[in-house]
Amino acid sequence: MKSFLLAILLTPIMTWAQTPSLKAGIAVADITPETPIWLSGYAVRQKPAAGVIQPLHAKALAIDDGQGGQVVIVTVELLGLSKEIVDEVRTKAIGGMEVNHTHILFNSSHTHTGPVIWPCLDVVYELAPEDQRQIAAYRQKLTGMLVDIIDSSLARLSPAKLFFGRGSAGFAINRRGAINPNGPIDHEVPVLKITSPNGVLRAMLFGYACHNTTIEDEFQYVNGDYSGYAMEELEKTNPGATAMFMIGCAGDQNPEPRGKLAQAKDHGAELAGSVNAVLKAPMTEVHGPIRTARTDIDLPFAPVDPLVYQKDILGENIYKQRRAKLMLQAYNKGWNVDSYKYPIQVLRFGKDLTILGLADEVVVDYSLWNKARYAKENLFVAGYCNQVNCYIPTKRLLKEGGYEPDESMIYYGFPGSYKPEVEDIIMAKIDFLMKAVGVNK
Repeated sequence: MKSFLLAILLTPIMTWAQTPSLKAGIAVADITPETPIWLSGYAVRQKPAAGVIQPLHAKALAIDDGQGGQVVIVTVELLGLSKEIVDEVRTKAIGGMEVNHTHILFNSSHTHTGPVIWPCLDVVYELAPEDQRQIAAYRQKLTGMLVDIIDSSLARLSPAKLFFGRGSAGFAINRRGAINPNGPIDHEVPVLKITSPNGVLRAMLFGYACHNTTIEDEFQYVNGDYSGYAMEELEKTNPGATAMFMIGCAGDQNPEPRGKLAQAKDHGAELAGSVNAVLKAPMTEVHGPIRTARTDIDLPFAPVDPLVYQKDILGENIYKQRRAKLMLQAYNKGWNVDSYKYPIQVLRFGKDLTILGLADEVVVDYSLWNKARYAKENLFVAGYCNQVNCYIPTKRLLKEGGYEPDESMIYYGFPGSYKPEVEDIIMAKIDFLMKAVGVNK
């Protein structure tokens, strides 16, 4: 991977005394795939999905501060988007203007009952040619729909008011209990409310730090899991409003209990109840101006002896075999596999709300740490933003070992574990971007 210069775009440069009037626009697309189709998220699946229990959606929320500042937040009910899809959508949306690359934030709900999105987790399945063609066709269709809803949300901008508040839901647990029985959790439910100037509810954007894995691998039907049921309930109890879910730093967080469809519905109802309670309570009004910043940083992998891959090819673990073939191919072609390009993005609305968007399967520490370090800020921390290619651990997790920092890298087709300094690199760059948009500790 070739390194490139740090790129940051800030918009607009205004004084805090200005109070621009906000506009908002919302667009929705049904992205439910045709079945049968392979579902992503569990390597043990042996066949495609048999049907659809719940439709999947992509939703776009555009916000304009009235003085040149715009952002679009796009949420999708999928395991994760790839960098290739995100780059293509950013290039095609809004006329493909380069400046807009820092203004569009994507978030994937990480449901494990959505379709395979190529090339994410391409080590997991050996797909037949027809399955590959179907997945490629779905990706092309998805890309077009994402472009359309971004453009539509901007075309539908109209005067709006925004408000922010917090609730809580208790079903998330730290799933690494066998390694760390007292592992951290984050039960906060951040809520952004969007209304018309006269107070009519138009949309709500809410989050929660918990894996969308209530439904386990034997479930062979398309479904949005707990977040899908939460949005369904919120739109039922708030007719005419659009509910959008943005998952938090859920890399090491699981719903409890889990394993049954009824439990996904129960968790969704609990989460929706928390959001509805926040919507009815006093909330902080959110103003402009809008300022944004985004950058890619290099996260270093721990060195791996290529002999390890040669041994894996001769071993019995099929996933290690596939990963080894990829790595040896990279070595033979002279590709740089020493680091991973990692995007971080920040959106700030006046002094009232800051959204920190972290890519990939970020563990919960990054949310807790940053909310504590920026305690004076209304901070909404989201993981699974822009691309989902691997887990993002901390020094503690790397020392403890286990699935997230070590074993998962096989399924994602990565060389191996990260170096411990990735934690310091990420935190330092978050500070840099927060300062760039005017946030101080």
